[in-house]
Amino acid sequence: MSFNFDQTPDREGTFSLKWEKYKGKDIIPAWVADTEFKVAQPILDAVGARTAHGNLGYYLPSAYQPANDAVQRWLKDKHDWQIEKEWIVWTPGVVPAFNVAIKANCKPGDKVIVQTPNYPPLLAAPKINGMERVDIGTVIENGRYTLDFDALERNAADPKCTLLILCNPMNPVGSVLTQDELDRIASICNENDVVLCSDEIHCDLILEPGVKHLPAGREDALANNSITLMAASKTFNIAGLGTSFAIIPDRKLRAEFTQASAGIVPWVTILGLVATEAAFTVCDDWHDAELAYLRDNRDMVFDAINSIEGLSMLKPEATFLAWIDASKLGVENVMEWAESKGVGPSPGVDFQQKDHFRINCGCSEAMLQQILSRLSA
Repeated sequence: MSFNFDQTPDREGTFSLKWEKYKGKDIIPAWVADTEFKVAQPILDAVGARTAHGNLGYYLPSAYQPANDAVQRWLKDKHDWQIEKEWIVWTPGVVPAFNVAIKANCKPGDKVIVQTPNYPPLLAAPKINGMERVDIGTVIENGRYTLDFDALERNAADPKCTLLILCNPMNPVGSVLTQDELDRIASICNENDVVLCSDEIHCDLILEPGVKHLPAGREDALANNSITLMAASKTFNIAGLGTSFAIIPDRKLRAEFTQASAGIVPWVTILGLVATEAAFTVCDDWHDAELAYLRDNRDMVFDAINSIEGLSMLKPEATFLAWIDASKLGVENVMEWAESKGVGPSPGVDFQQKDHFRINCGCSEAMLQQILSRLSA
């Protein structure tokens, strides 16, 4: 079956967060991390069938068997991870989930280690919950970004540091943790009694041939010391349905996580459950086609950005995001420079790196060519 990712719905006037930001301006929105693609038809059909039924009452997510079966099936098929259904904790997005992880695993005065650069809601989470944030930067080794493991090891030794939150694949830099890197993280966390909360929302968007995603909770060394956050939302463009899940193999960690969310975090919606079920059961061919399209987009961006004087980037292994180094432009504000060209990226300052910006490549080839043409003009 063929899929046409060149034809995307017109989102102007739909109150889309991405498109509302530059409403009325000749600036192409290339910022927030949702794609321009039409949702896979089986997902639309499933959601339509549920609404056509005519009743949208309460559904307990843990009891909605089809969605739980779908998560089990997807993780086994795509990530070689055989999970138990009781490990699944449904959450209305990964942002609420890592905030819950802080509430569950930290007490007043504790510190939360966060990998940087990182996306704004994750950077904000420790302070929101009354904790101190400890930043661990990334370094470039062999042409890719990786964690500053010396800094991680040094800070994890602080007894006040009780939780590490990271993205894998990394947002915005696009690296995917290797087995050696994950082993080292596990060793550092276990030696220092630090719980790992791994935001893996981009795990089904691996673009680099030969690179595999390794779920944190699948690792024996992390099974009893980790909270793995996943969702169909980024991959299948259903973020607006507010549905994700945590995989927590350890019974005690799972109970603490559930208790921390009680009375605050609502159940995920039935439409989110239905969409996730469809995405993880009948959309494999659409997913494969999307990856091929995004890989071409990534390569186009990589070549174009590195040909523009003052800009450079490393090739991301995953995600539909490009992290652009604009430090050599010689301008005071790189965001204003991009907007003056008619392109609206995510500002690097929001990720803790003001001389960078992030471009969303999850769009039609024609839209992406227009973005790149404006930046190079």
